[in-house]
This record gives sequence, structure tokens and C-alpha cells, in this order.
Amino acid sequence: MAREIKDTPILYGEDAKKFELRMKRKRTEKPKARERRLRDYEDCMAMLEQGKNVRMATRKV
Repeated sequence: MAREIKDTPILYGEDAKKFELRMKRKRTEKPKARERRLRDYEDCMAMLEQGKNVRMATRKV
């Protein structure tokens, strides 16, 4: 049986300030990592599109 999902705790004080600063910081990505991420995305979308074009055989009941 699954466990109950608890509420997300609210951050106060120094923890809240650190979290806010971390969220405001711009994340950088190396050009090679970006190319790979986009290539992987395109591959995934192509597989999904190919799956849409496949007709599944149905059996008669």
C-alpha cells in the first residue's frame, strides 16, 4: 500500500533566503550538453511520432 504524501514544509529565515537566491540564479548550460539534450528530445519525439503511425493488430472476440 502507498504511503501518504505529506505537505511541503514552508521555509523560514535563512533557509528561505538561500532558496530564493538559488532560484534567481541563472543556470548555464554548456553548448555540447545543450546539443545533446536537444538531439535526445528530437529522437524521443520522432519515436513518439513513429509509434502513432503503427497500427496495432486487433483480435476478434
